[in-house]
Amino acid sequence: MLKVVLPFIAQPHQTLHSLPIGLEMAARNPDVEVQVACMTERHLEYARTLADFYPESKVSYELLRMPQRLRRRIEEKGPGPLEKIAVLAMNRSYFSRFKGIVVPERTSLYLKRMGVWKPRLAWTRHGAGDRAVGFAKDTRLFDFIVLSGKKIEKRLLQQGAITPGRYHRGTYAKFDIVQRMNHAARPLFSNGRPIVLYNPHFSSRLSSWEKFGDQILSFFAQQDRYNLIFAPHIRLFDRDREAGEILRQRFSGCENLLIDPGSTRSVDMTYTMAADLYLGDVSSQVAEFMIRPRPCVFLNAHNAHWENDSNYSFWQLGEVLDNPDRLADTLDNAFLIHPQFKSRQTAYFSETFEVPDNRPTAPAAADAMVDYLRRCA
Repeated sequence: MLKVVLPFIAQPHQTLHSLPIGLEMAARNPDVEVQVACMTERHLEYARTLADFYPESKVSYELLRMPQRLRRRIEEKGPGPLEKIAVLAMNRSYFSRFKGIVVPERTSLYLKRMGVWKPRLAWTRHGAGDRAVGFAKDTRLFDFIVLSGKKIEKRLLQQGAITPGRYHRGTYAKFDIVQRMNHAARPLFSNGRPIVLYNPHFSSRLSSWEKFGDQILSFFAQQDRYNLIFAPHIRLFDRDREAGEILRQRFSGCENLLIDPGSTRSVDMTYTMAADLYLGDVSSQVAEFMIRPRPCVFLNAHNAHWENDSNYSFWQLGEVLDNPDRLADTLDNAFLIHPQFKSRQTAYFSETFEVPDNRPTAPAAADAMVDYLRRCA
């Protein structure tokens, strides 16, 4: 048996980016044994719920070993960098049992420093944005990488991070599972108004939340032209969930506002599929939003000189505001001027993703990964 493990040591949003590949590996290869490993029971249950959409796949589940005190801390506050590294260290012997370790994050590279050399480490990435964090120098340390499209491949080849035979291009597994989940569900609002999705990033260095967030939510609460979904990056309130709940309660009386500080709906494209306009800063969710070209408005809260910076390529897909003072006019205008951005958005999507005819893309990545692991036997 070829034994492969998919550990999930970060927030739940990353699960959708690699789990479908593992499930396809199990479904397509009787001699491949796939195990899913998580740090909390809640995350493990979420993985099981997602796997239900792949009834043809048989995988097993494991709760990673750690002291109960640490597990409770992770359950209450989310996994921070030190907690993740500590859990990796505590489970070194467990990870050493496998031929392949498939991860959506880069923290697991610490396993190599910890002496876990035998398993091949494959990276599925999570998201397809343009920021430099997705093209970090340590990318070259992975044994195999899954890429969504030509844009990612070109950048990684230019920096010498990938070599032929050790990567697969053309998979974005999240789209596969979202398609299976079928979000043709009930409308999120009943008033028929256009829906704006405000999706700020969690990093205080880059996000519009700390500087503009309160002003933006107050603006939408006081107008009757638009509905607003406030669904920030899931990590924004991960370490302070009480603050997220206080915010939700504060606007609970506003029927045109949906405040979601971090449910699974904020990561499974429920909101990006439902919205008519994207309002954000640097989150890679805008790339997923482009699955159907629609108006975008970006908030430059950190005075970025973005025009010729490849880390901000997606800001070419709509108007960029340095502050939200003229947000009302900008939103109205965004729908009027969208035709001038539509072809640019279509091109951006085709460069970022390769999803011909909306067919599943995870099977090809699963086959490529299994083939690579067999060649390394």
